[in-house]
Amino acid sequence: MFLRRTCREMSRLILSRTERPPTLLERLAMRLHLAACGNCARFDQQARLMAQAVGAWRRYADGSMASPDDAPPQDSTTRG
Repeated sequence: MFLRRTCREMSRLILSRTERPPTLLERLAMRLHLAACGNCARFDQQARLMAQAVGAWRRYADGSMASPDDAPPQDSTTRG
């Protein structure tokens, strides 16, 4: 079956998403495989999380995101 992919092929496809969008056939193969393979589904989640983290780091490095140290101090006084 053409849509059947090995875990090795899936890991390559998952990682290549950052370079190019998958084709329709590749997306279908990914959905089928990820629905059946828990290990690849977990790897896909980890790859997405890493891509988000790298994106956030790039935005921070470019200066378009404020540093947590730049946040105004919180008022620590209590009313009473």
